[in-house]
Amino acid sequence: MAEDVPPGWEVRYSRSNDGKPYYLNLKTKQSQWEKPTSPASEMAQASHLLVKHRESRRPASWKEDNITRTKEEALEILKEHRRRIVSGEISFAELASTESDCSSAKRGGDLGPFGRGQMQKPFEDATFALKVGELSEPVFTDSGIHIILRTA
Repeated sequence: MAEDVPPGWEVRYSRSNDGKPYYLNLKTKQSQWEKPTSPASEMAQASHLLVKHRESRRPASWKEDNITRTKEEALEILKEHRRRIVSGEISFAELASTESDCSSAKRGGDLGPFGRGQMQKPFEDATFALKVGELSEPVFTDSGIHIILRTA
């Protein structure tokens, strides 16, 4: 029986993962394990700056092997990063490249294009709510705390 997926998606079955179903976005050719919840045409592109804390699901990064700061300390750090970007003191990409706890730092925080169902829900909701060029307030996910710049 064929599985019902939103328009623009196709169900495929993994040859290397016991026939587990995965979902192919026919527009971008990107695949994902999670079943999509909306049409493939809804895409965004964003950059982010992530500050992890000791309660993050993986409290380590390319910068630090063991992150011990509290969630409150991470939020204060992120607020200061946001202030510096908004004031024009430094560009988002420059700051993300040195301060983000995500490996996307090497690309100035650029995550590339993504659709609904590909990111953690709070991150996805915040990104799709932004206008292109708009910077988010702090966004909390299991990964840590982010500021997001929607780029497309």
